[in-house]
Amino acid sequence: MAQLVLDVAGISKRYGDVEVLRDVSFQVGKGETVCVLGPSGSGKSTLLRCINWLERPDAGQIYLNGAQVGITGGGLVMGDRDLSRIRTRIGMVFQHFALWPHLTVLQNLMEAPVQVQKRDKAEVRDEALALLAKVGLSEKRDSFPAKLSGGQKQRVGIARALAMRPDLLLFDEPTSALDPELVGEVLVVMRDLARDGMTMVIVTHEMGFAREAATRVLFLDHGRAVETGSPERFFSNPETERARQFLQRYAGDAAGGRR
Repeated sequence: MAQLVLDVAGISKRYGDVEVLRDVSFQVGKGETVCVLGPSGSGKSTLLRCINWLERPDAGQIYLNGAQVGITGGGLVMGDRDLSRIRTRIGMVFQHFALWPHLTVLQNLMEAPVQVQKRDKAEVRDEALALLAKVGLSEKRDSFPAKLSGGQKQRVGIARALAMRPDLLLFDEPTSALDPELVGEVLVVMRDLARDGMTMVIVTHEMGFAREAATRVLFLDHGRAVETGSPERFFSNPETERARQFLQRYAGDAAGGRR
């Protein structure tokens, strides 16, 4: 494996009597794209939220570039300031865009790098304009989110996450809230990021995308990491009966289409 960026070791999480994650472990090397697949309710989104401690795991450890997330060197839970500092290195793209409605597209990209990272405003603006060009939205830089389509909002969300220069980018079902005809424009941007070597963990139902763009697939079921491996092996010859059942349900997707 390339330089290790993310190490998830034995993460468990429960809400009351419901065990959402059970002893989940996996690693992500620099430049890898890991697609997390599984049926609804299998714990995929909770896993992402535990990685950046938007949810506090009940057990296990998470390391970003060798530094433990959420726990200090003395074994105490990190305060908000330390957690915020770590989260600037973990970009997150949500299902429902989460753009600031009162800011223009360009201002959405610039706000956190300037206010949180205290970077030079002119430098941040230049990078933000380059990112908007990368996602095909240069002409929307002065528009407000309310004037954008769902696909455009999600592409702005991706550009905004990239503006923080993250070590790791997390995607929580980034196309699930989009009309079908808008999904493709977002997946094109994500494929480009994978080809460019961005380190990513992507929760998705887009089977064709996972097969094409993933370095590895992690399959969750009932909170367990049931299977992991290359997309070629997972889609053509899964090791477990549960994975075979899942793929049988999404047979058209595994063949390269989408649900």
